[in-house]
Amino acid sequence: MSGLSVACSAVIVLFGAVCSVFIFCEYLIYYAAILQCGWPGIDHGAPASERSADGQPEPEVLRAMVLSDTHLLGAVGGHWFDKLRREWQMERAFQTALALLRPEVVFILGDVLDEGKWSSPKNWEDDVCRFQKMFRHSSDTELVVLVGNHDIGFHYEMDWFKLQRFEKAFNTTSTRMVTKKGVNFLLVNSVALHGDGCPICQSVEKQLYTISRDLNCSLLQVGLPPTHTHTHTGRGQGPKLS
Repeated sequence: MSGLSVACSAVIVLFGAVCSVFIFCEYLIYYAAILQCGWPGIDHGAPASERSADGQPEPEVLRAMVLSDTHLLGAVGGHWFDKLRREWQMERAFQTALALLRPEVVFILGDVLDEGKWSSPKNWEDDVCRFQKMFRHSSDTELVVLVGNHDIGFHYEMDWFKLQRFEKAFNTTSTRMVTKKGVNFLLVNSVALHGDGCPICQSVEKQLYTISRDLNCSLLQVGLPPTHTHTHTGRGQGPKLS
């Protein structure tokens, strides 16, 4: 075998090795990591009335995934290469988790964007489009997004324009109840729980009182004692629900 053939073979082997490492590090490693995860086991101690014909319980199981603080970098403070690496890794991790774990609902608990509080309309649209691409999902999975202080600003930076812009982009509201398979999830804009009587705070508190009343009424209808939920911020300030 000539020296040229040996060199070509070595280049081909090296190229194949580099490609294999790249594919593993950028794609397959997410499967290797997430395959080690799984949903909690089901308790089979259900009463006889809830058991199937073969004697096994048939509980209603909800597969819910909770994420938080994705902080997609913006046009002001985000370096292009840092954005590229972070967003690629988040996208691959999320898409792999959807494929392997198949959650029915995914909650993202605020701070979706890093610079939402001061983004220009153009930068806002770009950031939202990138988020929608990264966290795309099938109709079998519901994506529920909550607002955070980096999305609309801290309490004294928050205003109706920023809040409504976020709610429109992510199809959400400051306060709402999401019910999946009998499980209630209370979603609240915590930035508006400062308790200082600002217009947005008053609106959120009013909605919380309404939800609290509805939940207590539903408990009374089935003969259960009403619950008491207390929400407060700061040094004992803020709404108190019962």
